[in-house]
Amino acid sequence: MRLSILDQIPRPKGKSVEETIAETLTTVAFAETLGYERYWFAEHHGTKGMTSSSPEILMAAAAARTTTIHVGSGGILLPQYSPYKVASQLLQLQSLFPGRIDGGVGRSPGGNERIRLALSDRRENQLGEYSEKLEELIRFLKGNKGLQATPRTKDAPVLFSLGLGENSAKLAASLGIGYVFGHFINSTRGQNAHKVYRENFTAGLMDSPQALSAVFVICGESDEHAEELAASQDLWLLRTEKGLDSRIPSNEEAKTVKLREEDKKIILRNRRRMIIGGPKTVKEQLNILADKYQSNEWLILTNVYDFEEKRRSFERLASVF
Repeated sequence: MRLSILDQIPRPKGKSVEETIAETLTTVAFAETLGYERYWFAEHHGTKGMTSSSPEILMAAAAARTTTIHVGSGGILLPQYSPYKVASQLLQLQSLFPGRIDGGVGRSPGGNERIRLALSDRRENQLGEYSEKLEELIRFLKGNKGLQATPRTKDAPVLFSLGLGENSAKLAASLGIGYVFGHFINSTRGQNAHKVYRENFTAGLMDSPQALSAVFVICGESDEHAEELAASQDLWLLRTEKGLDSRIPSNEEAKTVKLREEDKKIILRNRRRMIIGGPKTVKEQLNILADKYQSNEWLILTNVYDFEEKRRSFERLASVF
């Protein structure tokens, strides 16, 4: 099993942005010592809690503090930006940290319509042009015979496209790039998405298919301990997806808050996107999912309140694989 981390960098209540970023960079270095292959940063805008708005900058900071782990974006909001500029940023990172840069891009607008407009300098919605922009990005990374994105590194950075189903998988396969399925967003279409990607892959920027899935995982000392830790993530996800406070609540708050019956049902449904348990349970469930998806590469999200518990969860998970 090949393990990596996708970090949305949600801020725990009571911690500043600066403290959250400092703790995160410490976690990247710790993940490297545990043998994790990749550490990726998400891109979110306009929220109280999500502190990762510029993955390219975080990639540089993380790579400068480590020596072997791949750093990446999960993912840059390509519809809002110039493919030329994205290619130039990834190539610049590759020049600084050769062979360690993973460029992950996605189709998300990045927030509400006001945020989308601000990101795109008030251009019309370009979500429908994602495939064209992705093709253009690949040309710039490979070395367009006309307009050149610079600096021209010896090798191009690795490129992945993020998605939630068969169409996104087929697009990535047809372009010969990596694919990331967001199980942590939609757990229902992963098996077909991976199958479509494998069956339709043609060599391009990559010579062979490389598919990962991103999933919420909390690995506690025991199943009971994991459930205690998960209370903060459950409430955080409920509030975040309602557009409420996206800071992670403490375990004490999560245990005492009064939930409506409908909220309890939502939390129960959200658990389908998660693997929560002690080391034995997590290993069994992740192996089952790996067999179902025919994939042994995972991006792990662990959004619990306490950074030390987050690192211990990563440590327990690494120890069982």
